[in-house]
Amino acid sequence: MKFLLVFDFDHTIIDENSDTWIVKCAPERKLPNGLRNSYQPGHWTEYMSRVFVYLGDNGVKEDEMKRTMTTIPFTAGMIDLLGFIGENKELFDCIIVSDSNTVFIDWILKAADFHKVFDEVFTNPAAFSSTGYLTVEHFHAHHCEKCPKNLCKRKVLKEFLDKQLERGVSYTQIVYIGDGGNDLCPVMFLKKNDIAMPRQGYTLEKKISQLAQSLSPVQCSVVVWSSAIDIMSYLKLLIKE
Repeated sequence: MKFLLVFDFDHTIIDENSDTWIVKCAPERKLPNGLRNSYQPGHWTEYMSRVFVYLGDNGVKEDEMKRTMTTIPFTAGMIDLLGFIGENKELFDCIIVSDSNTVFIDWILKAADFHKVFDEVFTNPAAFSSTGYLTVEHFHAHHCEKCPKNLCKRKVLKEFLDKQLERGVSYTQIVYIGDGGNDLCPVMFLKKNDIAMPRQGYTLEKKISQLAQSLSPVQCSVVVWSSAIDIMSYLKLLIKE
């Protein structure tokens, strides 16, 4: 029996938002106000598409973007944690479910040699067009009213678990590690035996505690972390049990 580790990416594996970090490539490292103010709630992917067009229009090339993205710092302790998981792959299946994109995540994981730690990455598909512009698409369509229209992480997790069951793989426990508001939906899907690990001081932790105060707490256990060393210590306890 294995544990399933589910990671968010931005502000969880890396200590920044990959989508806002790319703005360092823009002229004067900032976006024009009109573009910056064009974001509409729930439509982040469309907004990022406009950002990528702006970068392309300003001659920002793939290699410059890649150099910039691979300077993003990992969250404190994360390099140790991913090393630990990599050494114990017989115990852990490990996936990423993120609202970033395939190009950014691939660059960052490969540059640090962590791509083999993860069995699958579920995120918005991205690619460079023939003209050298980065394009990004919605991950999927869904009917969840709580989530941004391009990605419901609960749906991703449920479909992954169903597919694994068909292959004869079921998990002793699921450990969900994240920070953001869009991590609440999958956390609410977790069962009593599972563990949600929200990052201390971030939106997910606040939303989970609001639910507890309104007497509709999540079913799973909740363990807050501030450094990935906290996560590693907890996983070490789990595998001893």
